[in-house]
Amino acid sequence: MSDDRLPRGLGESVLQARMRAQWEDFRVMEDLGFEPSGSGEHLLLRIEKRGANTAWVAEQLARWAGIAPMGVSYAGLKDRHAVTEQTFSVHLAKRVAPEPLPEHESFRVLDQAWHARKLPRGALAGNHFVLRLREVRGERASVEDRLTQIASRGVPNYFGEQRFGHDGGNVASAKAMFAGKRVDRAKRGFLISAARSSLFNSVLAERVVQGTWDRALDGEVFMLDGSHSVFGPEPLDERLHQRLMDMDIHPTGPMWGRGELRPQADVQTLENRVLADQDELKRGLEAEGLRQERRALRLPVRQLQWQWLSDSPDPASPDLELRFFLPAGAYATVVLHALGEVSEG
Repeated sequence: MSDDRLPRGLGESVLQARMRAQWEDFRVMEDLGFEPSGSGEHLLLRIEKRGANTAWVAEQLARWAGIAPMGVSYAGLKDRHAVTEQTFSVHLAKRVAPEPLPEHESFRVLDQAWHARKLPRGALAGNHFVLRLREVRGERASVEDRLTQIASRGVPNYFGEQRFGHDGGNVASAKAMFAGKRVDRAKRGFLISAARSSLFNSVLAERVVQGTWDRALDGEVFMLDGSHSVFGPEPLDERLHQRLMDMDIHPTGPMWGRGELRPQADVQTLENRVLADQDELKRGLEAEGLRQERRALRLPVRQLQWQWLSDSPDPASPDLELRFFLPAGAYATVVLHALGEVSEG
């Protein structure tokens, strides 16, 4: 389900705008959440890249270091159509880095440090974003009111449309793969993720329509904020409601796999109903050996700040700069979706 068809959790669109007219309109700064150890065989390179995808930069670093591609790792993929800062680890067993440091018109090294372990996928606290929305059309008071709501309530934690490929084609490709079509190993992982994400988005969209994406139903499984730890179901009481209000815990939706759904009562009934006609994807994911997991339905948007920019070409349609932090696995595009209609270019 693409972003433009997903229901908004905080109300109808309050703006229309453009983004990514330039790469600098979309800036991402990775936060690993730890400091390098200062010793070890893995050289951590913090790199700024422009218009380059993460895997390609990793290939260039392997060539520079004279090692196999598997010797370079990174915590997460970063958007190609942006200016991003992220860290790569390069395994250098003799602790000797070639000179000079790698450089290309698409990337440059900002910092380096030695570390005891390579960077595994997902090993980051989150990302800081600086986004510029151009030619914003909409009532300024309504836009600022919506931003205040986003800061206090968060947004529905959808998977962004980039997870689903061009025109959402990854889900159809996943169905074909599950039906027996041969797919190379690298692409297989993307298609599995798209299938799982599509099922989750369907459940979350229904909770948004019902107005329950940020509150508990009977039989709820909760996730602790800032972790993947879950608990429940358990009887709802004032203590749980207060923890929900404080964003200490969040309701969850299914990441499909083998086994029984963990939620009970109303939540189990809802999820079974929404996914009743998705047997192709469900059976395919189960055959891949994945197990039932949970993902938070609500995404807190931390450190949200905004300013209207004085250098906008048209004062009647000013530019708007947004700054915020999202945990790992979250999408900045769903924050924009909660605001309104933001087109590319």
